[in-house]
Amino acid sequence: MPIPKTLAMVQTGLRKLEPRDLPIPEIDDDSALLRIEACGICGSDYEQYEGVLRTPMPVIPGHEPLGRIEAIGDAAARRWGVDVGDRVAVETMLSCRFCPPCLSGSYHLCRTRRIYSYIPLSEPPGLWGSYAELMYLHPNSVVHKVDPSLDPSIAVMFNPLGAGFRWAVEIPRTGPGDTVVILGPGQRGLASVLACREAGADRIVVTGLAADARKLSLAREFGADHAIDVENEDLKERIREITDGVGADVVVDVSSYSTAPVTDALDLVAPGGTVVLAGVKGFKPIPDFISDKIVMKEIQVRGAIGVTSSGYRSAIRLLESRRHPVEKMHTHDFRLREAELAIRTLAREIPDDESIHSCLLPGKG
Repeated sequence: MPIPKTLAMVQTGLRKLEPRDLPIPEIDDDSALLRIEACGICGSDYEQYEGVLRTPMPVIPGHEPLGRIEAIGDAAARRWGVDVGDRVAVETMLSCRFCPPCLSGSYHLCRTRRIYSYIPLSEPPGLWGSYAELMYLHPNSVVHKVDPSLDPSIAVMFNPLGAGFRWAVEIPRTGPGDTVVILGPGQRGLASVLACREAGADRIVVTGLAADARKLSLAREFGADHAIDVENEDLKERIREITDGVGADVVVDVSSYSTAPVTDALDLVAPGGTVVLAGVKGFKPIPDFISDKIVMKEIQVRGAIGVTSSGYRSAIRLLESRRHPVEKMHTHDFRLREAELAIRTLAREIPDDESIHSCLLPGKG
């Protein structure tokens, strides 16, 4: 009897993805299979594709899975409170649950944490990432139920929106009266606008390049009070004007690769304020970084890696409330076999095409 198989896109080398038919594993009492409805595409997908993130290969990328439970063990169903047919969002990190960070509640800093999309294909049962029709759910997975009536392309925004809540609200403790500057108008920058507006921030400022005009316009629509083109405006002077010379309570850097926003953040933040660094820079050094500015202004600098359950829950509540036109952030749907095109479109490698939020829809073929 032939072994049942499912389609997955496998990264076999730098900038190389290929379709493969892979065996569908059997599950035990503690695990499950997820039928992927949508998988979001973000900057780290490009970094994995480019080799900046050194992941083992061959590997199935994809760390923003939304789908329906295809099969599930009895123990897993009890633990997660879900059953066959339920729609769930899956957290990307797998933690051990027992090391000191896990036991203290910081499971995203688990000493042996793993990310679904970085686990090699050679490690059984193989179907780890979500560039696939089916995905294996490990017993240590964290899943969240999602309203099945939401369009999959919108529901899968739980991931970038979750980042907005954790990075721009939870970590810096943003609240009513705060002025927040968000460096970078991509999907996570726009998500940060929505999260800060939900948190009651008084003033929200978003920055970007001249090429980001569409995104900056959308930032205003999402609730930003100011959108600054840093190539045609003096960023520091504009922030002085907006804050009456005081500076921002919170500065969040969600830009990718460029190191200038890191040094800018130290000038833009108010004394005693918080800078959150969430945009990765390809492990490049930061030129002209003056640590004395941190000392003299007593700035709190926080790193942000990933999203935790509270951020995801806030994001899912926002999506299910339908209070905001989040669908305006979604620009592209791609078929599973178009994964490489999806990544290259996000990276602005496709002439005359710009992606803000995009996703793979395996059900489209």
